[in-house]
Amino acid sequence: MILRDDITKDGHPVLRQHAKKLTFPLSKEDLQLAHDMMEYLEVSQDDELAEKYDIRPGVGYAAPQIAASKQMIALLVPDLEDDEADPLLKGVMVNPRIVSHSVEQICLSMGEGCLSVDEDVPGYVPRYARITVTYDDLDGNHFKKRFKGYAAIVLQHEIDHLNGHLYYDHIDPDAPWTLPNDHTFLLGEEY
Repeated sequence: MILRDDITKDGHPVLRQHAKKLTFPLSKEDLQLAHDMMEYLEVSQDDELAEKYDIRPGVGYAAPQIAASKQMIALLVPDLEDDEADPLLKGVMVNPRIVSHSVEQICLSMGEGCLSVDEDVPGYVPRYARITVTYDDLDGNHFKKRFKGYAAIVLQHEIDHLNGHLYYDHIDPDAPWTLPNDHTFLLGEEY
């Protein structure tokens, strides 16, 4: 099981690299990685187990966060609004890529956080309000889907990890709590 000490921390070079695309069929090692990433998210969202293993809760996890430079993300996003509920936000995406996005942006009202960043970096993190993502599942089946709101924020955060970006790269250092433009709106949840 992945524990707190296994998480790659800010400053490690793998977090700033472009992760490698995976090919199919996935290796046993890659399938185990997918399992371990999902297991971490499941345990992290169980209050008793998270306390027992001293791990921080998460809704998404990218392979570079455990020093694996691979294009794989795990998602376990609980309690979405009915119009945003999607079983794909409870699983693993391989080689995910944003292929289109809205002009409108959104930010979480409390800012974002990250399992790989221990210190608090306050500020609005502008994200696209709607995105279209292509990805493969663990069997190599290819999908193209649209996401909006909180689901879109979580996906952009995790896909950023695959491209060597961290959430605070999007925060304006001179005006961290200023919305970047009149097409940006706040979402009340905290990531």
